[in-house]
Amino acid sequence: MSEFALQDHGGGRFSLSGHMTFHTAGKILRESEIPFEEHTRIEVDLSGVDETDSAGLALLLEWITWANHTVREIRFTDMPEKIDAIAKTTEVDHLLRRGERWAGFIDAPGPLAGL
Repeated sequence: MSEFALQDHGGGRFSLSGHMTFHTAGKILRESEIPFEEHTRIEVDLSGVDETDSAGLALLLEWITWANHTVREIRFTDMPEKIDAIAKTTEVDHLLRRGERWAGFIDAPGPLAGL
């Protein structure tokens, strides 16, 4: 039996179940690379995650970093309580929403008036 399952439900919707731990986080990251690459908006349902630790939080932050660097949006639903607790304790809970909406590049200021 596999320790985790990453399922593609189409249209950028995925679900992760099983363990999201030090032992599986790297494997999950590698398994997600190709299916995530195909989408600009990604939603990952975490309701099936039954075991997690700080490596699970690191995985989510890595996905967010990837999404921001590749101009994609990623959001997570049904976040495990343990991930929320670790994120709040380490004061990174605000980062878990950084992948939800890409705001685009900041426009350079227009020409100066009067010049």
